Amino acid sequence: MRKGSIAFSLVWLSAVWLILALVGTGFLLTDLYSRALDSSLINQLKFNIDAIASGTLDSTQPTFSDVAVQDPRFARASTGWYWVIRNEFGDVLATSRSAVGSVPPVLSGDFDTDNYRSEILSDESGNRIRAIERASTSNGRPLHITVTGNLDDNLALVGQFRGQTLTVLTAVGVALAIMSGIVARLALRPIDRLGRAIEKVREGEAQEITGTYPREIAPLAEEVNELLRSNTQILERARNQVGNLAHGLKTPLAVLRNEASAAAKTNALAKVVTAESDKMTQLVTTYLDRARIAARSAVVGKRADATMVMLRMVRVMQKLNQNVTIAFKRPDASLPWFRGDESDLEEMVGNLLDNACKFSHGSIAVTMAAERTPKAAFLVIRIDDDGPGLTEEEATKVLRRGVRLDEKTPGSGLGLDIVKELVDVYGGSLQLKRSVLGGLLAELRLPAAKVGSLVRS
Repeated sequence: MRKGSIAFSLVWLSAVWLILALVGTGFLLTDLYSRALDSSLINQLKFNIDAIASGTLDSTQPTFSDVAVQDPRFARASTGWYWVIRNEFGDVLATSRSAVGSVPPVLSGDFDTDNYRSEILSDESGNRIRAIERASTSNGRPLHITVTGNLDDNLALVGQFRGQTLTVLTAVGVALAIMSGIVARLALRPIDRLGRAIEKVREGEAQEITGTYPREIAPLAEEVNELLRSNTQILERARNQVGNLAHGLKTPLAVLRNEASAAAKTNALAKVVTAESDKMTQLVTTYLDRARIAARSAVVGKRADATMVMLRMVRVMQKLNQNVTIAFKRPDASLPWFRGDESDLEEMVGNLLDNACKFSHGSIAVTMAAERTPKAAFLVIRIDDDGPGLTEEEATKVLRRGVRLDEKTPGSGLGLDIVKELVDVYGGSLQLKRSVLGGLLAELRLPAAKVGSLVRS
């Protein structure tokens, strides 16, 4: 799951949302639990008030000294659990044993419709307490009965509950995050399959995208296939038009050149026509070659076995140049294939080998290797000869269209430039350097289609 991918974004967005939702849920549950404990405490204190009120009805003492509550917490000092009975003037008539020797809490709020009032106070020991007071009448005597309970105990329980809740919710969040990652991977698996299918087309292993895809992705696969079919048809029509144009222009130009050549010795106009016809022929050939290269190399889904092409070209050149020895060591099966048209590879290699044979003193070495960069894999072809070689300035100059450094050697000077154009179309590179044999090294770097165990160059 790489950074920047859809799966990565889905997982992290889900994780952030889960963290926020679960943390919010944890605090919400804690607040609800705190409210529930406080409500339970209030109900318990009101129950004790009712019990004390009943005791005052049955009491035979004017100070209600015989009133008691069974809860043992009211018998221990400084616990926050107290009860107090006052008359209508605020005089203390009776208290719990826990309140003996201390100042009983006094409430200042208004009574509600049920004659209750409640406040949160602190006792002399620093305990936070919930105090509830009820105004009642016992045997015709107005009384105020106050009962308190310790809030710190509830807060401790709330803290424990919060910790346990966050622990459980963290475990739930981790489980949900893992599930989210698994779901994202499963849901996006068809996109991975589509990507691999497109890569197969690009690498030349398939002519179109195949396979069954979900309803959301199937239209995309079909549109890509339709684009490939349309591209093939357009390129086919372009090839046909280029061929028709070449056939239509070459014949009239040939007639003009032949007719003018016959009278060129005696007619100045014929000489001009002959020279200009040759220029026109060269221009037509140049631009037709460019159009043919662009149309042919733009086809998607082509690949060629570079080893077999090189073996075939070496045999042909060896037969045509028997005075030259071409040393070629066949690479192993891990060498990647060329990602492009086989005839383009033949033209590039053929031009380079032909130039090496023309200028060599008799020895040529051909090597092939693979090279990998962080973004792509390349096929590297090196052709060394023992000829005169080129300086850096000459190596740059000779790649220009029609430039020839040696006018005595047959040729048009377009070979290296055609190679350079093909290399540029495929996104490769051509470098001319000094060879270890003393002559020229032509290093051709082309995109690889099928990568095995790459050999570092």
